[in-house]
Amino acid sequence: MEDSSAKFGGIKTWAEDDRPREKFLLKGKLSLSNAELLAILIGTGTKNESAVDLARKTLQLTADNLNELARLTINDLTKVKGIGEAKAITIAAALELGRRRKDEEAKQIEIIKTSKQCFDYFEPLIADLPHEEFWILLLARNNKVIARKKISEGGIAGTVVDFKIIFKYAIENLASQIVLCHNHPSGNTRPSDADITITKKIKEAGKIIDIGIIDHIIIGHNQFYSFADEGII
Repeated sequence: MEDSSAKFGGIKTWAEDDRPREKFLLKGKLSLSNAELLAILIGTGTKNESAVDLARKTLQLTADNLNELARLTINDLTKVKGIGEAKAITIAAALELGRRRKDEEAKQIEIIKTSKQCFDYFEPLIADLPHEEFWILLLARNNKVIARKKISEGGIAGTVVDFKIIFKYAIENLASQIVLCHNHPSGNTRPSDADITITKKIKEAGKIIDIGIIDHIIIGHNQFYSFADEGII
């Protein structure tokens, strides 16, 4: 029987066009598949598998979904044979840089006009979290962004929201309007009965001090639910 490991020569024996780094230089980053880009981060393979093979196996953990890949822990990544802690940290660090880039782009939004903009503003912060967080976006009367604040952090199924903290931040920052936002780690963006109840209570409390609650965004896996769009706020 022929020794497959002897036959396998590694990336260096491939045609230059097929090596991820060389392909990147020759044809540009858009020519590379997700596996090839990930292989550049992984750097080296094992005796029997190339870095590209390891990258493909890593992507199989999430069916080639990069958003899901970003949610994996170091322990999750090291379950792939050939991906040690150092390689796993490199992958996680690269995905974190991508998240921060999206966050920097979101910060460029100065005027909120749509629910999609609200989603874009918060998605880099909380979409990949394994627990729930509740945030607010403080706006001036012309919908200009003043600040964003985290109100609470909870577990997988929920988090506690203190009305006093919400309106304390709003008053301190002279906000006229607020957008509420939290994530559902399950990915299901449909509001629970508790979500609907608390939104209505916060809106009613805001009327007393003339601070409007203009939307509540629930963020899941690359999707969102807008109370305003659905006409329930």
